Amino acid sequence: MLNIATLHGQALDHDWIAARIPHQSTMCLLDTVRAWDAVHVLCTAQSHRSPANPLRQYGRLGVACGIEYAAQAMAVHGALRASGLPVTAPHPGMLISARDVRWHVARLDTIAAELLVRATCHAADANLLRYTFELRAEEHVLIEGQATVMLDAQAPGIPGLGPAASTRIALSTP
Repeated sequence: MLNIATLHGQALDHDWIAARIPHQSTMCLLDTVRAWDAVHVLCTAQSHRSPANPLRQYGRLGVACGIEYAAQAMAVHGALRASGLPVTAPHPGMLISARDVRWHVARLDTIAAELLVRATCHAADANLLRYTFELRAEEHVLIEGQATVMLDAQAPGIPGLGPAASTRIALSTP
């Protein structure tokens, strides 16, 4: 069952999100957490319409950028899960794979409606989490797929996974 979108009485708004994911300023793409539980998170976003969206290229926001929206929702989910654990900080993680991605539109910037960003964790262990994700506008699916997140991705001995490799995600272990 999805929880009401608060945590200890605090609204889960853009400021709350920005304080818990590595992305700041215009790169923090999500506006609110609408609902969540141990497996699911549902976020909203309106940044896809902004001319200042940092993911725009040539004045357009391609639908593949929806993967970044989903990755940020996964990071938010990790922060929410970690909030109830007796740990000082969630484990850092990194999006390492996006598979079976299907898009049903070419661009996100032409979508007038608010985006609904859903991520669902289907499997988790001490090293990896597997999610499915979906971005919707009203009743229309825009992009959907699967993603794998590696926990503690900045541990020594993992070649090629430096800070610029992918989206960092703060996730809790099950």
